[in-house]
Amino acid sequence: MKAWLARVGWPLLGFAGAGVLWQLGAGHLSDVEAINQAFSPQAGLSTLVALLGEASFWGHIGTSLQRIGLALAGALLIGLPLGLLSGLSPRFARITGTLFQFLRMVSPLSWMPLAVMALGLGNGAVVFLLVFAGVWPIVLNTAAGVAALDRHWLQLAASLSATRWELISRVVLPGILAHVLTGFRLALGVAWIVLVPAEMLGVSSGLGYFILDARDRLAYQELTAAIVVIGALGFALDSLARSLIGRWTHTGPGHQ
Repeated sequence: MKAWLARVGWPLLGFAGAGVLWQLGAGHLSDVEAINQAFSPQAGLSTLVALLGEASFWGHIGTSLQRIGLALAGALLIGLPLGLLSGLSPRFARITGTLFQFLRMVSPLSWMPLAVMALGLGNGAVVFLLVFAGVWPIVLNTAAGVAALDRHWLQLAASLSATRWELISRVVLPGILAHVLTGFRLALGVAWIVLVPAEMLGVSSGLGYFILDARDRLAYQELTAAIVVIGALGFALDSLARSLIGRWTHTGPGHQ
């Protein structure tokens, strides 16, 4: 019973409380009763059921997931080498450490105008913003993982005349796997948050575009339903990432 409460009961209670607050908030959102009804849980969830039966809505979901996938791949390809360099080379860390800390504090959305000028309207600018958002957690966690390595393993590899590639592939990467995967999970969360506003710029598909279009059409029920979908998909992606981290690092399902 205690296990059921911990895994199911208490989370359901939390959602029930959020539903009550949602209902109360929707009832006092506007002086126009029709708008309040449009944002109510009943209207949003019933519209969600209808939207899930439409192929076009699944197309928006697929487009957003594709952009996230491309962005995470790009962030990993850029962030992993930079993190390794920062961790293995003190000189590189001294040169770039302050710069990286400065850049990661710049909101990715502030790069929107430059991204559009350089890459034009469309997928390129959106993916660039997502890569910029997601690369820093990977860089910093990779560097932290290298710094936490037992230096005796590095000395042992050097004494066995290991090449630089052998040192990285057989000692460093296996030793920092948990840190890299944690950085990847954080990058996923950050990129997912940035995705919606990024898709409101110059694209004609994706969940962000769908929300903007629903607002322009005054289809508030669809807007509410899309918000629920974004939350559900983000939660599902984070749960999948957490599960993979637990499997690959043998930390179990309780890893946070």
